[in-house]
Amino acid sequence: MGRGKIEIKRIENPTNRQVTYSKRRNGIFKKAQEITVLCDAKVSLIMFSNTGKFHEFVSPTTTTKNIFDQYGTLLELTYGERTTRMQETYKKLKDVNDKLRKQIRQRIGEDLDDLSIDELSSLEQKMTAAVDVVRERKYHVIKTQTDTYKKKVKTKQIIFVSLSYPHSEAKYEDPNLNYGLVDGGDYQSATALSNGASNLYAFRLYNANFPQGGGGGGFGPNNLSLG
Repeated sequence: MGRGKIEIKRIENPTNRQVTYSKRRNGIFKKAQEITVLCDAKVSLIMFSNTGKFHEFVSPTTTTKNIFDQYGTLLELTYGERTTRMQETYKKLKDVNDKLRKQIRQRIGEDLDDLSIDELSSLEQKMTAAVDVVRERKYHVIKTQTDTYKKKVKTKQIIFVSLSYPHSEAKYEDPNLNYGLVDGGDYQSATALSNGASNLYAFRLYNANFPQGGGGGGFGPNNLSLG
């Protein structure tokens, strides 16, 4: 019958733990000795038990110090190569940063002495194109904000008229219509306030005691006249 699989976990019993440590340590040292003989390898093993006891194996052809010296030399070479690559990367990034800073200075009219005619012409074209893009964006933002404010003002006017004169029969569903209440003055003055808008509608409140235009009875106090 084959040996059962052993669960790898800490052995709680101190005696059993020490016995297992001794057996496995001897087995590892035996494997290290075999690989040293079979492969002519240089092996160094250092082990400390849980009680702090030191055990060591080293190939007969070397010493622990030689192993550490060789390991340290390899680390220095690896670290040196890594440092060299980092310095090269830093230099490349620094060159890119300096180039970008120079381009920024040139775009504000500085550091232009070393540029040729062709380079100056190219810079001028780039700046002109950039100005066009910025200007187009500015106009777009202005138009968007203006349209938004117009809609807010129109909405507030409609709400004001609806709340102030709830019996008015005027319809406000059309978003393209502009309404304004005229308290004195004429419709032309109200229309002028729309900056030339042809779709501004002015409302005037009439009193029943004052007929308009001599044409008989006027509107009641809650009626509006649409101009």
